[in-house]
Amino acid sequence: MTRTIKRTFAILSLAIFGSVLLYNCEPDPDSLGEQLFLDGAAQGIEKAYEVIAFNIDNKDTIKSDATQLGSAVLGAFQEGQFGMQKASYVTQLRLSTYNPDFGTNAKVDSVVLVIKPTYASDSLTTTTDENYVYPDGNVPAKKEVKTYPVNKYGKAKTTFHINVNEVTDFLGAATDSVKSNANFAYNATVLGTKEFKGTINTVAITKDSDNSALFTTTTPGIRISLNKDLFQEKIIDKKGKPELMDASNFIRHFKGLRVSVQENDGYLFQFSPNDMELIMYYKNDKVENGTTTRPQTTYAFALGAGNSHIGQYEYDRTGSEASTGVIGNRVTGDKKLYAQGMGGPSIGIKIPKETIDSLKTLYQQNKAAIIGAKIRIYTDKATWNNSYKKPTALTFLQKDRNKDKPVITTTGFTSDVLTLAGSPNYAIYKTFDLDKNPDPGYYDFIVTKSVKDLVEGTADNYASNNTYKYYRIDIGAFLSNSDNTGLAGARFTSRSYARERAVFVGSDKTNAQRARLRVTYATK
Repeated sequence: MTRTIKRTFAILSLAIFGSVLLYNCEPDPDSLGEQLFLDGAAQGIEKAYEVIAFNIDNKDTIKSDATQLGSAVLGAFQEGQFGMQKASYVTQLRLSTYNPDFGTNAKVDSVVLVIKPTYASDSLTTTTDENYVYPDGNVPAKKEVKTYPVNKYGKAKTTFHINVNEVTDFLGAATDSVKSNANFAYNATVLGTKEFKGTINTVAITKDSDNSALFTTTTPGIRISLNKDLFQEKIIDKKGKPELMDASNFIRHFKGLRVSVQENDGYLFQFSPNDMELIMYYKNDKVENGTTTRPQTTYAFALGAGNSHIGQYEYDRTGSEASTGVIGNRVTGDKKLYAQGMGGPSIGIKIPKETIDSLKTLYQQNKAAIIGAKIRIYTDKATWNNSYKKPTALTFLQKDRNKDKPVITTTGFTSDVLTLAGSPNYAIYKTFDLDKNPDPGYYDFIVTKSVKDLVEGTADNYASNNTYKYYRIDIGAFLSNSDNTGLAGARFTSRSYARERAVFVGSDKTNAQRARLRVTYATK
């Protein structure tokens, strides 16, 4: 059994991780029907069939706790189609060692929070100050700063003011389920703020006299100075007290930090929650040979795995196209389709009974063999012809829904993934001309096996007990398992921190680029 599961994961990884491929627009068979083309046995014919394409309203919420956040998102972005989206981040912190000894007469010099966003490593500028004076001891030195732009989604030329506040609500365990619209109280007094212009840097300060290092940061990051008096009161002055004795006491004593931006428009950027640093610099009395000195010491808090990490997302759809466009008509479909990560809307595609009946007739009376099937959706040129990056990471799932109940009865990978993954050139979806102007780009989602099951199988493969099947498209990617040998499962995706969004053409009968099922079939 274990071997079978591992083999399935390995096959799935081939399908997903190599899923975005370019190919030509001619009708082509996939692995299920390519044998019909050998030696000129058949000529493939492609025909488009109607589908019901509708929006799925996720109520602007999604699970965003530590079990979901492979990356965290910070910032704000506003545009006319989806409105305003703002992302903040909440984290617990723990002591790196409990019942710490800070020495005699310890006083905090400074406290720095370091956030490490993803950045363009190939875009580098370097500045050097040969006449720098290191402030601790007024030491003549050289200061070298290397600067990189962070990866942004939105309006690149924006200055943010990043605030850090102390959380006053207990955040619970890292494994607790938390949604992105959850509110946690925080102290309105800002612990620290930073003007951020979209770049991060590393700093190397070396002493002029012997070229020894005075200060070095090896990983680019945003360094935010925090109120040292709070850490004197809550950490240093609590030496030997119950609050610092164990993790259970400490996370109720110092409950956490909230990081946010003041602005409501700009861009969204990502960073790794487990790579954040919180460093306290302090001095204490050190007596050697009758002489008392006060050397500087550092204490690093633990902000990584094991802590509660929560993405908090706010939306304001007022005046946006999505505010009136996301209606979710599962009977006739919606004219425009809106897909957005981080709890925004998703897309549903239902193959109507009329289409299935037409294909059944083709199969039964004309003896046609389906050799390829794909659902094609076009980006909406009229409203989404812009410079924002089009999504190239999508998840595509097969779902069953009971008309009498609002719950989904089954969910998972499509039949095509489970059957064909690992076949030559197989992909869940393929992209075409996403940024081409004036023609819009489009996506093809492979559904050959699923459609063959509906057409060539029994009625139970389509509808029974008032249940119908449909497909769900979300912004984000499937995640790999812990040892990176395959996928963690259909439910594990990057939706909770995927920043991209796009508008597509839905079931608009007046638009030649409406969403449709394209079937390639052959007869002998």
